[in-house]
Amino acid sequence: MTNRRERLKKLVEVQEQLKALHEARRAGHLVAAVTAEAEAEMLISRFNAPDSLAGMFPQLYHRRVVEAVTARDLNHEMAKQEAEQIAKATARTNIVERAYRTALAQDEREKSDRERLELIERKQTK
Repeated sequence: MTNRRERLKKLVEVQEQLKALHEARRAGHLVAAVTAEAEAEMLISRFNAPDSLAGMFPQLYHRRVVEAVTARDLNHEMAKQEAEQIAKATARTNIVERAYRTALAQDEREKSDRERLELIERKQTK
């Protein structure tokens, strides 16, 4: 039973690491989305500025704004997918933690039962 408990403990650790990985990836996607949105807003404000070169290169500005908005949307979608992965990892971690606690309790019960049996055997031999 100890082997099972140890395996479950390691599995809990791996699940927690996996969850942390997904959380970090989600945070990265959210940062990228915010950065892309800020770039799009900056380009729009420059486009509307009176001293802008947008009159000379309007397609360039429009293309860069579209790219920034597309990047923002893509990163939001990827962050959403990572959030789903976090939820799945959390559920798996909870399941494995429950199994680990159950195995730990079982080991404790077995240890306690063995100690009682040894105590009874000692009393009988005296």
